[in-house]
Amino acid sequence: MDVLKPVYTEQNDCQDCYKCIRECTLKAIKVVNNSAQILHNDCIYCGTCTQICPVNAKKVRDDVKRVKMMINRGDRIIVSIAPSFVTEFPNLKDDQFISALKELGFAEVSETALGAQEVSKHVASYVDSGENGVYISSACPSVVEMICKHYPEYKQNITPFLSPLLTHAKYLKEKSPDSKVVFIGPCIAKKVESDEFPELLDASLTFTDLKNWFDEENLDPYLFPEDKVNNKFIPGKAGRGILYPIDGGMIMGIKENVSATDAVYMTFSGIGNIKNVLSDLNKYGKTNKLFLELLACEGGCVNGPGTEKEYSTAIKRLEVINKLDSDEVAVLNADFSIQRNFESILPIPKYEHSENSIKEALTMIGKYSDKDEINCGGCGYNSCREFAKAYLEDRSEPNMCVSYMRKIAQDKSSALLRKIPSGVVIVNDELKIIEANQSFAGILGEEIEEVYQTIPGLVDADLKKIIPFHKLFASALTTGVDNLERDIKHENKILHVSIFSIHKHKIVGAIVRDMSQPYIQREEVVNRAKTVNRKNLETVQKIAYLLGENASETEEMLNSIVEFYKPAE
Repeated sequence: MDVLKPVYTEQNDCQDCYKCIRECTLKAIKVVNNSAQILHNDCIYCGTCTQICPVNAKKVRDDVKRVKMMINRGDRIIVSIAPSFVTEFPNLKDDQFISALKELGFAEVSETALGAQEVSKHVASYVDSGENGVYISSACPSVVEMICKHYPEYKQNITPFLSPLLTHAKYLKEKSPDSKVVFIGPCIAKKVESDEFPELLDASLTFTDLKNWFDEENLDPYLFPEDKVNNKFIPGKAGRGILYPIDGGMIMGIKENVSATDAVYMTFSGIGNIKNVLSDLNKYGKTNKLFLELLACEGGCVNGPGTEKEYSTAIKRLEVINKLDSDEVAVLNADFSIQRNFESILPIPKYEHSENSIKEALTMIGKYSDKDEINCGGCGYNSCREFAKAYLEDRSEPNMCVSYMRKIAQDKSSALLRKIPSGVVIVNDELKIIEANQSFAGILGEEIEEVYQTIPGLVDADLKKIIPFHKLFASALTTGVDNLERDIKHENKILHVSIFSIHKHKIVGAIVRDMSQPYIQREEVVNRAKTVNRKNLETVQKIAYLLGENASETEEMLNSIVEFYKPAE
């Protein structure tokens, strides 16, 4: 279990429902021994799987213990707080929030948005002085991972700058070299940045982590008194950088830093939308400058996987905009480089599969022709061919195919029914036959046997029209009895009927035996003799027990009388 990664699977909790595969747009998940494991070389840590897993088997690495250890050993820690905290803690005053964080043991609090403002200035200058072509923002770490791993042909289009968080962390380290920097925000992918740049970012927590920590310490930020003198953001409040967590927020910051430009600015959010944007981007004619602000979370960072508050994206967006304050805005004016290259993020291998290989893989799951490819999506993949390719790449297992496994189960049950010499029938609560074997039809006579040849299994046949003792089945369905046995005279035969419940009040099954058959007679005589012998033995044991108990009581009473009349010595 890869618990050291930002996202991992708790294997014992995984129920192999394949929902995570279905929802993972990039299919960065592999099933191993019926457990869905994350392919970290493919994963962009968008956090979708952690949000949709029905049994919470997908976990986010908890870095709170690590931060607590730093506090306990006396480290001075500065919090880089994401601007979307205003949507996670609505109507909470800045100074109250800062006071609550200091109560946890943090020394100072600064806004990540300050780093965003610095990035906006650099990007504006870079685009303004650059040639015509496509420019892609480096602000969202999930998008950076996605392009570098899955669309490496566009890696050179990413603006070569640190993310707002890393820029902010670098500033804090420059100003206070002996301090640690811990990010708190809505993003899981920030944990990747803390892993890749430990010299800048010491740890990354989500808002969920923070709220759990507040609960553990029994702290309510809203109950802290206001103290605007001692509890301020350092080195001051941010300006337009706080707009970064909403669609178009970065573009607003860039435009503020250029008086005029011929660039076209567009914003897209959500992995599916970004895939669509990148799919034909190479067809762009480079007639002018196109800047793309891409955010992995649909609606922006305000809807990140590390958030707890779920409400209207429009209201969240409004809360962020209303937080913008033009007074007393701090400016970093960083005198250090925020340049970055992305060579350390390697592209995933691209596989080419021949048509013969795909067909061979399809036969593994019982797909022998096009009509067998029903593309139901039960395995988590969009089509049978996509599943076959995943199988060839060792990402899937044959038993993930629901229709294939159902067919195997049906074939096995049909084979067993055919081999059972006794008659077997299964009916629903409307006394319609779900399944029956040929022995059952044979017991009931030639006419029913002929019907069986026309309708294999007598599927959907009305039991009331086939046997006169159908009321036994109706009674078993009504009462929900687990076992009901009767000897029934049918025509010139004596039938022994054992009815059992499969799904109480919904489905029952029955084993019907013709007692006139010689092998049945011998078996029944032996069974009934054993039953009589067992009951006689039980009766003898009970009598012996009662006699023994009575003798014991009599002996005790006689001994007490002897003791009473025994002369004193």
